[in-house]
Amino acid sequence: MRRFGTLLTTAVVTTLVIGGTPGTASATSRSAPDGPLPGTAAWLADRSLGRQLPDPATASPPEVAAFFAGLTNAERHRLVEDHPTVVGNLDGTPVELRYEANAAAGDQVLAYDPRGRGLITQVVGDLRRAAHVAVVVPGADVDAARFDRTVRQAADLQEEAGDDTAVIAWAGYRTPSGIGLDLATGRLAESGAERLARFVDGLDAAGLPDPVLFCHSYGSVVCGLAAAGTDASDIVVLGSPGLRVDDAAALRTGARVWAAKSPRDWIDRVPNVEFLGLGHGADPTSPGFGATVLPADDVPAHDAYFTPGTTTLTAFAEIAGGGRR
Repeated sequence: MRRFGTLLTTAVVTTLVIGGTPGTASATSRSAPDGPLPGTAAWLADRSLGRQLPDPATASPPEVAAFFAGLTNAERHRLVEDHPTVVGNLDGTPVELRYEANAAAGDQVLAYDPRGRGLITQVVGDLRRAAHVAVVVPGADVDAARFDRTVRQAADLQEEAGDDTAVIAWAGYRTPSGIGLDLATGRLAESGAERLARFVDGLDAAGLPDPVLFCHSYGSVVCGLAAAGTDASDIVVLGSPGLRVDDAAALRTGARVWAAKSPRDWIDRVPNVEFLGLGHGADPTSPGFGATVLPADDVPAHDAYFTPGTTTLTAFAEIAGGGRR
C-alpha cells in the first residue's frame, strides 16, 4: 500500500511539474482542430479537371504526390488559386505548391490550419535543394500564436548546420496548454504521433531525404510514440520527460537515437515514472536506456538547447548534416 501511495504521489508531482511554462489549465475552448479542413467540401465537389480530387481524409501522401505529378502546371496552379487551404495543408503536395498556397503568411509556410489554437509548419533554408532535412518537434504551449521560439530554434540549427540543410519547425499537433493532466499522459502525444508520421510520409513522397527529428520536452513523447512508424534517420530527444518506453530498443526504429539533458534543466528533477497512464517512463539519458548521450553541460535552461555557441547546438548541427557517426 505504501508503494502504491508513493507511485501515485510521484505521478501527481510529475503532472504538476512537467508544464515548464506558466499557464492555466488546458483550455477546452481552444481544442485541437478536428474534422475536414476549411474548403474541403468545395475541393471534393470540384470537377474542373474531369476527375475526383484526392480526399484529404483518406488519400495517402504517395497518392497525393502521384495525383499532382499527373497534372499540368496550369492545372496545379489553378487548384492552388481555388483551394489554397486544402493544397497548403495536404501532405504529399509538391513543396513549391504548398509555399504558393500559404504565401499570405510571408514566410516559407509548409502548412497552416487556423482552427482552434492553430497548427503551423514553417521551413528555414531551401527545402527543395537540401541534402539534409531536420524537423524540430516542440513541447507544451506551442501553437500558431506562440510559434516564434520554435522558428528561432530551427533558424539557429539551420545556420549552424549550413546551407545544404533545411530545418522545419513543426507545430503540427495540439500541444498541452498550461499545467494539467495532458502534460502527464500520452493522449495528445498519440494524436501528435499520427500527425508526425503522416508529415514525414509526405516529405518522403515529395522525394526529400529521411529527416532527423529533434524532439523537445513533451515533443519527445510524440517522437517516441511515432518512432516505429516514421522513416527518420535519427531521433534526437532533448529535455525529455521520457518516451513512454523502457529503453531505445522498445522504440522499434532503425533510426539512431540520441539524448541530451542539461543538469540545469528543471526537467532533471521530474521523476521518471509511468503509473496508471501518468508519467512518461525511463530517462532517455540514463545509462541503461541505450541512447547515445550528447553533451549538454553548457545549456543554461530547459528551452535553451539550441543556444548558439553551446556544444549541444554544435552536436545537433553535426547530426542534422549527416555527420557524427
